[in-house]
Amino acid sequence: MGLYRTLLNRIPRPWLIRGSYVLRPFLPLLYAGNRFEDPIDGSRYRALLPYGYDAVQRPNALSPSTLSLERHRLMWLYLRDHSDFLTRPASLLHFAPEQCFHARFKKLKHLNYRTADLDSPLADMQVDVQNLPLEDNQFDWVFCNHVLEHVPDDRKALRELYRVLKPGGLLIAQVPQRFDWENTLEDPSITDRAERERLFGQYDHVRMYGRDYPDRLVEAGFRIQLWKAEEVLGSEAVQRYALPAQEALPLAFKPR
Repeated sequence: MGLYRTLLNRIPRPWLIRGSYVLRPFLPLLYAGNRFEDPIDGSRYRALLPYGYDAVQRPNALSPSTLSLERHRLMWLYLRDHSDFLTRPASLLHFAPEQCFHARFKKLKHLNYRTADLDSPLADMQVDVQNLPLEDNQFDWVFCNHVLEHVPDDRKALRELYRVLKPGGLLIAQVPQRFDWENTLEDPSITDRAERERLFGQYDHVRMYGRDYPDRLVEAGFRIQLWKAEEVLGSEAVQRYALPAQEALPLAFKPR
């Protein structure tokens, strides 16, 4: 566990992404079973891999086959079963494209798919989410998951995401949250890696969001709906798919 945590904290994210492609073919064989199911590809496992940058890693978090985490499986279930994402012709801007989604989204013929990030090897465009070189009202969907906690001015980034989204379009922007905190904690003067990890959960985070995160989406102009797996799918599905128990998927709609 200690070595695993050290690798996550010390190896740059682009290298981790490349390295994971080497290991991924072997992991499903080691974890085969029937206790958990990854809804993204239907694979079943006796256990999932642990994951986490902080001192206490989350057990049964990372799927051996798709490399999806709890939040990815939550999002996939919404997209697959509770939206028209997989069938309606649409345009998608995807920031920091996750490996569990990237190849699948590229294969969707009805989707005009563009990817963006500052340094991800999977991204088509190297751009700053705070200052997008894109025209207004371009995209039906924008996905920007676990990005805003890295961004110095997240409010400016949200205004940019709102600007490029079409009226009636949907932004999904998941963030790490402390649900026992009412307010977001941020301090741009903190640059020490260890102190950032202690306060914000990861060495390259600049804030930790509290329960007030949806307020920032509303402030940017969005209309918010919180989609919680246990309320929609039930507790058995939460356990079977290893979904986040507290986290709700924040659906941020741009009014028409």
